[in-house]
Amino acid sequence: MTTYRIEHTTKYDYEGDVTGSYGVFHLRPRDLDWQTCLAHEVVVQPEASDLFRHSDLYGNTKSYFHVTKPHTELRITAVSMVQVRARELDPAALATPWEQARPAVRPDQPDAWQALDFTFASPMVDIPEEVRSYAEVSFTPGRPIGEAATELMHRIYADFTYKSGSTTVSTRVGDLLRLRTGVCQDFAHLMVAGLRSLGLAGRYVSGYLATRPPPGKPRLVGADASHAWVGCWIPGGGWLYLDPTNNRLTNESHATVAWGRDYSDVPPVKGVIFTEAKKSKMKVSVDMAPAPDSAD
Repeated sequence: MTTYRIEHTTKYDYEGDVTGSYGVFHLRPRDLDWQTCLAHEVVVQPEASDLFRHSDLYGNTKSYFHVTKPHTELRITAVSMVQVRARELDPAALATPWEQARPAVRPDQPDAWQALDFTFASPMVDIPEEVRSYAEVSFTPGRPIGEAATELMHRIYADFTYKSGSTTVSTRVGDLLRLRTGVCQDFAHLMVAGLRSLGLAGRYVSGYLATRPPPGKPRLVGADASHAWVGCWIPGGGWLYLDPTNNRLTNESHATVAWGRDYSDVPPVKGVIFTEAKKSKMKVSVDMAPAPDSAD
């Protein structure tokens, strides 16, 4: 078990006065069987006239704010303390033939109806025919769901190149298959689409990944970033979480913030402003570091 301090700052600079900012954010880490959020605080500058939060459809903490004081800079800083433990799934559940891991054919499982929501196309995850052709290479008849999903992750890591700035939030899954480049959000969307194309439940997960510097090198504050990975439903075993960007199953280095059908359900920060300014700049800084005396 490891305890982390996570600081996430989003800063907007505008060339002219903004008379009102209204936004929503997903920044509080979830409380899960393997993760506990010990403390969480968000500061909005200028101070928000309204700031409240609630649990959304998927149990994520979703917060809203409204700044009415005129400003040329908006800063949203979230600081969290979270404990993360390693997870283990039942080997017998992972050995289920993938055809029997589709929620639609598992009415015997009490959570199948919830998983079913993650089998359909969503605003940012379409399911073109070519993504099914790509995914089914790993899902041969009768293959265990854990083995097949893990191979799909390996293939995405091997076949696609991480390249910052090569895609945008509007890039579609079909485009990714042609471009063969992207970022963690893209790789997660692609894998989710591959799972759904076969009737499996694919969940988009947003959170943080702690990075470690090479031996003898200082850790760089702000070197971490928001991250995205994938959940695959395992009947009788919960969810198997896979990180195609880094080619590994998630572990105690991953802190989960929120999950949904795709990125549009769980953006870290988004909103609208009222201004006559024509230009703005956004800067995001995330730092996730083990807390003092934390056990690895």
